[in-house]
Amino acid sequence: MSHTHCCNHGSKNSENPNEIGINYSLYTKIDLDNVECLNESIENSGKFIFRSYEERFDVDKYVESDADPELLFNIPFSGNVKLKSIIVMGADNNSHPNKLRLYKNRPKMTFDDVNLQPDQEFQLTIDSNGTVEYNTKPVVFSSVHHLSMHFPGNFGEDLTKIYYIGLRGEFSEAHHHGVTICNYEVRPNISDHKGKLFDNVNQEIQ
Repeated sequence: MSHTHCCNHGSKNSENPNEIGINYSLYTKIDLDNVECLNESIENSGKFIFRSYEERFDVDKYVESDADPELLFNIPFSGNVKLKSIIVMGADNNSHPNKLRLYKNRPKMTFDDVNLQPDQEFQLTIDSNGTVEYNTKPVVFSSVHHLSMHFPGNFGEDLTKIYYIGLRGEFSEAHHHGVTICNYEVRPNISDHKGKLFDNVNQEIQ
């Protein structure tokens, strides 16, 4: 099956693998303990496809769907992310996902929620080397603390297999500000100061 560049809406091929490896480092900012992958055939296998770019060819680490081709990831970050682009790497066959739908800041999504309008959608091409980048909308994904990735199908197989997902962007620590309640006296309340004022007046008269 031939997939030309014109099919990759919002995607580009990178010519410098070393540069990709440096840029695609947001995997270290993922809260891996709380990553969920729905419909994975082996429990907790989905979280291991988020790793360094240099390890993408480790074929022992992959996620495969279970009952059908669908996969759904819930990915929390340890702070706020400005997501710029994504790499989705599968096998060089029809088990590779053919579409990706992104939802930002919707924790605990289930398959009942995937009918919601996604924040962005990509038609994927078969990429067995991890060199095709899909650029996200900068304004939409400028402040992401949770990312859901829905893969609704593949190129014709019963099950979907993914070896690596790379996330590129900028990270900032989450800031937790306490709420401070302050009462400001804009105009003095005479009743609060009445006794003192009268005392002063009396002292002056005396």
